[in-house]
Amino acid sequence: MYPLNSIANVATSVIEALRTGWCWDTPDSGGRSTKSLPDRQPVAPLVATVLLALIVLCGCGARHPPVASTGAPVHLVVLGDPHLPGKNLVAKRAVLGRINAWRDVSLVVAVGDLTERYGTDREYAAVAAYFRNLRHPLAPIVGNHDYYFQTPYPLEAKGYVRAPFVFQQAKLAKFRQTFGLAQHYYKLEIGGYLLLFLSTDHDRFGTGIGEAQLAWLRDQLLRHRNQPTIIFAHPPLHGTQTRFRRYVNRPGAVIQPMAWMHTLLITNPQVFLWVSGHTHTPPTEASYASFINVYADRIINIHNNSMKGDTIWTNSLYLHPDRVQVRTFNHRQNRWQAEFDRTIPVPPPR
Repeated sequence: MYPLNSIANVATSVIEALRTGWCWDTPDSGGRSTKSLPDRQPVAPLVATVLLALIVLCGCGARHPPVASTGAPVHLVVLGDPHLPGKNLVAKRAVLGRINAWRDVSLVVAVGDLTERYGTDREYAAVAAYFRNLRHPLAPIVGNHDYYFQTPYPLEAKGYVRAPFVFQQAKLAKFRQTFGLAQHYYKLEIGGYLLLFLSTDHDRFGTGIGEAQLAWLRDQLLRHRNQPTIIFAHPPLHGTQTRFRRYVNRPGAVIQPMAWMHTLLITNPQVFLWVSGHTHTPPTEASYASFINVYADRIINIHNNSMKGDTIWTNSLYLHPDRVQVRTFNHRQNRWQAEFDRTIPVPPPR
C-alpha cells in the first residue's frame, strides 16, 4: 500500500537522504520493499544525488500516484464501503488481487466505511492488514462507521448510538494513524484534474463534514476555478437515486450540511463528478446508472455498492483530457458490464 503523503514530507526525506548520503527501504511499483542501495553503505555524493533523483522521478520514493504516460488515460478504481473485516473476507481479498493485476491503475479510492461497524482498534487493524496487500497507491476517506458511533459493551450488542465528541476525535486520529495521513481530507492533482477527498467528521451528523473541512473545501474550489474537479465523499448528493431503501435521500443518508453544500456546488461549475458510497447501491438497482444521478442539472453522482455482498462490483474512472469514462467490473463473474458504461464530458473552462 502506498499512502498519500504531503510534498513537504517527501522533500524532507530527500534532503535528509542527501545530507547523510544513505538510501533507504522504498516500495517498488508493485508495492514490495526493496533497497535502493546496500543498507548503511556510504556512497559518493554525486552518485547518491543521481540515484535519488531517479527514484523520485520514477515515483518509487515519493509515494504518490505516477503520472499516466502520454496518451493514456489515468485509471482510478473505486472501492465502495469495504466494512472490514466483515463478511466475505476471502472475496474481498480476491478483489485486491485482481486490481493488483491491472497494471494501468494510478490510484485506488476507498470511499469510506472501511471498518465493519464501530471503528474499533480491532477493525482498524483488519483495515491495515487488508490494504497492506494493495500494490497501487491508495486514497482512503472516512465514513460514518469509521468514527461516528460509540463502541458498545459488550461488543456483540446491537444498535448504533452517537459517540461523544472526544471518542469521535480519537477514532478519526486512529484513521489518520492507520494510513499515515496528516489530515483526513486532502487533495490530489493528476492528469489535469483536481481530486478532492472529503471525509465525514461532523460530531452530530454521521454524513456531515465539519466547519474546518468546509472552509478548506471552499478555499480549494476558489483556488482551482478553471480546473475540472471530481469530489470523492462517503455520502451521496440528495436526490441522485430513487428511494430503493427506506433511508435513501433522508438527511442521514446524504451529504451535510446540505444547503451549504448545494450553494457551494452550484457556484463552482468546475465540479462535474461526485463519487460516493454509503447507500450500498448495487448495479441491479435501476437508479445505479440513470438520469436521476444528475444533481443540479450538471453534476453526475457515481454511486458505489458495498463489498459486503456475495457479488462485489468496483467502478473504474478513466480520466481523459476531455472526458471521464466510467466502467463497472463484476468481480464474481470476472467481467466488465458494458451496459453500465458511461462517458461524462469535462466542462469547458470558464
